[in-house]
Amino acid sequence: MDNPQPIPLTLFEQAQQLLSTPGVYLFYDKAGKLLYVGKAADLRKRVCSYFRSAGRLAPRIQKMVSLIDRMETRRASSEAEALLLEAQLIKEARPAYNVAFRDDKTYPMLKITHEPFPRLVVTRRRQVDGARYFGPYTNAGLMHEAVRFMRRVFPMRTCKTFPDTPCLEYHLGQCLAPCVRYIDAAAYKNIVDDLTAFLEGRRDALLRDLKRRMERAAKDRRFEEAALLRDQIQALSSVIEARRRSSVSGPLEQMQQALRLPKIPRRIEAFDISNIFGSFSVGSMVVFEDGKPKKAHYRRFRIKTVQGIDDFRMMAEVIRRRYSASLAKELPFPDLVLIDGGKGQLGAACAELDALSLRLSVVGLAKRFEHLFLPGIEQPIVLLAHSPVLHLLQRVRDEAHRFAITYHRNLRSRPITRSAFQDLPGIGPKRAARLLLAFGTLNRLAGANAQTLAQKAGVSLAQAQAILDSLEVSSGS
Repeated sequence: MDNPQPIPLTLFEQAQQLLSTPGVYLFYDKAGKLLYVGKAADLRKRVCSYFRSAGRLAPRIQKMVSLIDRMETRRASSEAEALLLEAQLIKEARPAYNVAFRDDKTYPMLKITHEPFPRLVVTRRRQVDGARYFGPYTNAGLMHEAVRFMRRVFPMRTCKTFPDTPCLEYHLGQCLAPCVRYIDAAAYKNIVDDLTAFLEGRRDALLRDLKRRMERAAKDRRFEEAALLRDQIQALSSVIEARRRSSVSGPLEQMQQALRLPKIPRRIEAFDISNIFGSFSVGSMVVFEDGKPKKAHYRRFRIKTVQGIDDFRMMAEVIRRRYSASLAKELPFPDLVLIDGGKGQLGAACAELDALSLRLSVVGLAKRFEHLFLPGIEQPIVLLAHSPVLHLLQRVRDEAHRFAITYHRNLRSRPITRSAFQDLPGIGPKRAARLLLAFGTLNRLAGANAQTLAQKAGVSLAQAQAILDSLEVSSGS
């Protein structure tokens, strides 16, 4: 179906669709070069400010805004975590417009000192002293908030010289008193290495290593060490899980806004049709929950009521069979139905849902321009090629297509011989020969009714229905 090319969303319109959450934003030029990385307590408000009042920005920033071709965002569990992520990305990419780290101003950095028992300290000067430096960080207050968290999780000493007895930090649980050898150098080094891994962003690997060490300590009856590791795991897990939830729910929440859905589409069911000149026509349904495939709920359908090439009627049949009869009771209903196709396929699906008196949110994703179509709205929704919402919808759509194509190829690869009919329940060689003579193909057999099949095969009506049921729906693996 040909549709006029609509005007893509402006950068300001894209910014308005962002969520009001902490995170970092990245601006790229037309060549894909990273221009700038920034952090924000409120991504929507901060990014919108670049495009809402560009005329009031400094000339250098106005120049940067004029070069922006696309943008990305990455959510964080807090503004302090966004600060750490911002510094990490700037260090890796050195964007041209992050001049704050090249000018005369000095910004605070974190330093792990080069000592037998290192300390975590804040400094504004990088020296050649064997220490490890992280940053700089543009917001000292947020950096100190992050330091307080890290000192709770990674209990390292703060004193410049060892006292004779354990200090208050030890009694608060924020130091393990190497001053009086309550912890040896090897165990202390583990804590320093763990902090380094955290600051370098290797948090999932760190969490796995901590769990292994905790299990080993518990097995060796080193219960105090196991308890410390357990507390570290719990604290880090909360940060990592918050980020993971943000990364998963971010595109889903943006999808809710972009498609004007009444709720976050945590469960998405996508449908596709596959046939070649009307032969071996099949439909597929795949399910994604919280952005991940749920393969146990995948379903495949042999088209039964449509002859020839008619994708619209085939889509209608698959929708009807999914949301009525046994499947309607077997599987939960989705938050969003994704149809592979444009207005025609979308209209066919919506008509079937109306006939079933179901009010489900439905969207069509057309392949030609990757436009999104909503029921009752003439103009499509156009998302940028780099939109995380579009990427997720494409991934779901492509999985439905793969699943349909695989089933279709499997059917086409089967030899249409007597043995193909013998695979049916209760069908032996003689009845298989009858079916081959009467129907010729499994596709025609699947389109027959139970009474005709019973007469042709010489079986009972119940057995004929069982045969048709075996062809109707196959569960995905």
